[in-house]
Amino acid sequence: MNDETFNLSIRRFLKVVGIRSQTEIERAVARAIAEGTLKSDAVLPASMRLTINGVSLDITLEGEIRLE
Repeated sequence: MNDETFNLSIRRFLKVVGIRSQTEIERAVARAIAEGTLKSDAVLPASMRLTINGVSLDITLEGEIRLE
């Protein structure tokens, strides 16, 4: 295994996940606020599931997103 290649590959994957996730969250929150179904000072529980086949990784990360 090439550690440098492995590390860079993980970082690329996480960059895509991070950017895409942020974009989707921002869109969903803006839409919900515009529709009146979400207050602009809400605290949203959030979770993300990470699975990687081939190494039996299946974890759920939990946190919260605060709008104010």
